[in-house]
Amino acid sequence: MVPFSFCGHDLMALPQGALFWPARRALLVADLHFEKASWFARFGQLLPPYDSIATLADLTALVAATGAVEIWCLGDSFHDVAGCERLPAQARASLRALTEATRWVWITGNHDRQVADHCGGEVVDEVMVDGLVLRHEADPRERRPELSGHFHPKLRVTVRGRRIARRCFVATETKLILPAFGALTGGLDAGHPEICRALGAPGQALVPVADRMLRFPLAA
Repeated sequence: MVPFSFCGHDLMALPQGALFWPARRALLVADLHFEKASWFARFGQLLPPYDSIATLADLTALVAATGAVEIWCLGDSFHDVAGCERLPAQARASLRALTEATRWVWITGNHDRQVADHCGGEVVDEVMVDGLVLRHEADPRERRPELSGHFHPKLRVTVRGRRIARRCFVATETKLILPAFGALTGGLDAGHPEICRALGAPGQALVPVADRMLRFPLAA
């Protein structure tokens, strides 16, 4: 975990794409996209059906490692509104164990606007927590400090002739966009015009590596 400061709050960025908030013992994740594979399977595109199980295993490990007592999911936790109903038994049991052991809050996204409340936890559209707005998609008009997801940012760089892509956080002085945490999620280039428009100001791609944060300025 790499410590950094955002709008007066001490946070920790995890290489897995999650954010830990020590003062609240809170873990924040975005874009889990549970049951994406089963959604594609309904339309004949067969993918390995283990994405939810893999994502939940990674999340369970982070909860154990950080001692988190709160989990905030910043939208698109399910790939569609019926995703919770399709969870395999193993994934459902893992999810229930987490929602019963923590304060778990689902923030709705564009994929799961009407997510059913039968997987445990609370469901909200957006919320203010200790002065930070938590929502799914960054609002360029928002002047309050804001944490969001939605864009699945990735940093793509060329090193010694090799093209490398790493999930990354994207930040300005008042906005922080989390990468997708889900096991079966793609990524949008951190400097994509859609991300730049959402930021409303020049930003940086943040990549936590070992004990330091790599920062890459993004073109406006």
